[in-house]
Amino acid sequence: MDSDKPLVGIVMGSDSDWPLVKKACETLDKFGVPYESRVISAHRTPEMAIEYSRSAEGRGLKVIIAAAGGAAHLGGVLAAGTVLPVIGIPVAGGALNGLDALYATVQMPSGVPVACVACGSAGPTNAALLAVQILGTADAELREKFRAHKKEIAEKVAAANARIHEA
Repeated sequence: MDSDKPLVGIVMGSDSDWPLVKKACETLDKFGVPYESRVISAHRTPEMAIEYSRSAEGRGLKVIIAAAGGAAHLGGVLAAGTVLPVIGIPVAGGALNGLDALYATVQMPSGVPVACVACGSAGPTNAALLAVQILGTADAELREKFRAHKKEIAEKVAAANARIHEA
């Protein structure tokens, strides 16, 4: 659910990205990190994209997550207009099944960084986790929540290992 005092902005190029992107929202909810979500297109609404990124810091955002498929210029357009960290999620689809989105996200010119997470279902979760880690550099409580998360996933792996050796 969008917050009235978000720390993370989640922007997707199309509402068709929502089924994938909502995993980022669910992950941020798990950590209690307030966010806002928007549909903004780098190509169909470029002025809106630039205004969003230029106003993000003044509105209290600390990190922006940008999910886009195809040409996937959204992360770069948002990064061009802000000093905040931008995390790109290349969305799979189209004729190249996300390869074009991956290339567009990782091949940013020098001086305009966009962090890139995995294509596919892990991308939104990892983007949110990276946002939590970034926020955690200035928030000890959030850092401890992330530490507990890491412990929890390690315990799941240990339990899985034990299960396969029970027989």
